[in-house]
Amino acid sequence: MITVAIIITSDTRSKGIKKDETVPILSKFFASQGWELVDACVVPDEYEKIKDKMIYYADQLRVDLILTSGGTGFSKRDITPEATRAVIERETSGFSEIIRLESFKLTKKAILSRAIAGIRGNTLIINLPGNPQGAIDSLNIIKEAIPHGIDIIKGKGEQHTKKE
Repeated sequence: MITVAIIITSDTRSKGIKKDETVPILSKFFASQGWELVDACVVPDEYEKIKDKMIYYADQLRVDLILTSGGTGFSKRDITPEATRAVIERETSGFSEIIRLESFKLTKKAILSRAIAGIRGNTLIINLPGNPQGAIDSLNIIKEAIPHGIDIIKGKGEQHTKKE
């Protein structure tokens, strides 16, 4: 079973101005995959708060997967990729690349995403869009690779190069 934590990065959602709709949508997805949602939080678009939550989830709760939603665009307050880059030990650019490529087929605005992904310890961290539908669409694009990637991180799987 994959354990997951969600970090919603949003000034408006953290202040209660706007209701978060992403966590419920992702929770249903996790249930359908047999994954366990360990915790979810909403934080403002603040570098240290985003960073601290990622470190807590990876180092203290030791979840397998951290998904962030929001803060990956061009706005001056969109700093989730920078916070992610500060906590990861190795970048896993394939996740972000394929999300942008496949999402571009749905909306040309996907090219504006600065999302990244990487590994901290035994935890995979992936930035998703802030739009709830964009987040679930992105997760659907990469869902088949996540379990195998986590197995490899934990030393339980082998990397394969043949077609699967």
